[in-house]
Amino acid sequence: MALVAAAAAVGSGAWLIHTGVRTSAPVRPSAADAWPSTWPGASPDPTAAAPAAVGMGFSKPARIRIPSIGVDAPITEVDLDGAGNLPAPSADDRNLAGWYRQSAAPGTVGNAVVDGHVDTAAGPAVFYGLGTLHRSDVIDILRADRSTAEFTVDAVEVHPKNAVPGDQVYGDTDRPQLRLITCGGPYTRGAGYQGSVVVYAHFSRAVPA
Repeated sequence: MALVAAAAAVGSGAWLIHTGVRTSAPVRPSAADAWPSTWPGASPDPTAAAPAAVGMGFSKPARIRIPSIGVDAPITEVDLDGAGNLPAPSADDRNLAGWYRQSAAPGTVGNAVVDGHVDTAAGPAVFYGLGTLHRSDVIDILRADRSTAEFTVDAVEVHPKNAVPGDQVYGDTDRPQLRLITCGGPYTRGAGYQGSVVVYAHFSRAVPA
């Protein structure tokens, strides 16, 4: 399935540690910030029973801000490549995130998917700190219409590349959700990062232009 492959492939070109520029790896998510019962499994999304905030009209994302980890970056559009994988945006700009253009626009009903590199040959990149996020942290997506979609983190997990829960990342949902993805997990020089860090967040409010 192409979308599952896409989740596994995001940010797979991990060059920073591979080139020996750094000897430390990005922080892995804490087990305390995972879902109470890790996906895939029988337990549903624990936020599904909560009342959903009223969503927003369509507008493309323009910028992402995550105050708790110092992220403030422009967003470009990305799409599946010829192999059905979702690439991170160009590594030439370390401070650049990519919105999967076939996913929901942030603030509208559905899963909005935003990816980015964890590191490049030049140093830590836009999503280097994703593993340090915690439940209840705030993520702001500034949109082209100058409004802001605010999201609240529900869980942060690292999944093996071949076991990213595609339905929870890319599948249908009846409320506005946000998924942030970068590479992570165990690292080897030959294969790079062996997993993907995924941040799961729900829409909490709209901030008008």
